[in-house]
Amino acid sequence: MTMPLHSELEETPLLQIEQLRTYYPDRGSLFTRGGGTVKAVDGVSLALYEGETVGLVGESGCGKSTIGRSIIRLEQPQAGRILFQGEEITSYSRKRMIPVRTQLQMIFQDPYGSLNPKLRVSDALAEPLLVHRIVSRSEVSREVDRLLHLVGLPRSARNRFPHEFSGGQRQRIGIARAVAFRPKLIVCDEPVSALDMSIQAQILGLLQDLQEELKLTYLFISHGMGAVRQVSTRIAVMYLGRIVELAETEALLRRPKHPYTELLLHAYPPPDPTLRRQRKLLIQGDMPSPAHPPAGCRFHTRCPYVQERCRQEEPELRDEVHAAACHYPLA
Repeated sequence: MTMPLHSELEETPLLQIEQLRTYYPDRGSLFTRGGGTVKAVDGVSLALYEGETVGLVGESGCGKSTIGRSIIRLEQPQAGRILFQGEEITSYSRKRMIPVRTQLQMIFQDPYGSLNPKLRVSDALAEPLLVHRIVSRSEVSREVDRLLHLVGLPRSARNRFPHEFSGGQRQRIGIARAVAFRPKLIVCDEPVSALDMSIQAQILGLLQDLQEELKLTYLFISHGMGAVRQVSTRIAVMYLGRIVELAETEALLRRPKHPYTELLLHAYPPPDPTLRRQRKLLIQGDMPSPAHPPAGCRFHTRCPYVQERCRQEEPELRDEVHAAACHYPLA
């Protein structure tokens, strides 16, 4: 089932994923035996429209980063469809994905890991510009300067190596690399979670400024509501491989329908006291393994409002403006 859930449903999505499934073999851990399949993404449908930011939020291990990596084809889905600008790219070969990736970029949580430590910043930014023929060799130096200015770094940064920068500065370099391709869509995978609070605010502000100036669309992935509520047009809440609630940001913050969303909001209370809910949600236990999701509603093992139907029947995320996969929604 496709879930556009957008106020202008006649508009064609920039990106659309339909019943996406990305699984991994379960290799176990130090304390658990492997075997079986980890259902990291298990039937997710979502649409992104040009110019918006969709926040994808959930606990670590829920599969949200796998969605981002599947969209840009760093991971290969086992089932479902990915449509970008109306073109299905699900089964594209690596070679055929090359021109698509100029329009579909990713910002990583750890920018240092995505930068070559042996390259100066000028070379790291110039390389993709030349490889993809975005600018000519005679123009590349000027374009590097423009990108540095765009993300708030001085021209002198071009001659330094990645280890010479702070975490926030490295993230600015990562953002510069992403926008260098002049993309339509950027997947932001936990781009501020490793930064101090003051630096987080600066990077979020930069992303919003670039979105307006460059007409970007974002899928913003985060494990908490703090950053998501600041930048998102809509929010999708994910639990154990599936989206359990999807709505416009203000509606979701004011009146969450799914108990899991209420839990996340309780963990990150909004600054406006009128938005704070009086009821305290008590959560029990850990998130089950995605290799062995529970029958029925996947959240029922931790939900304080669980009823017998929840243990037996899995709820669907219906095609509604404010959708929640819950048999007994809160609002």
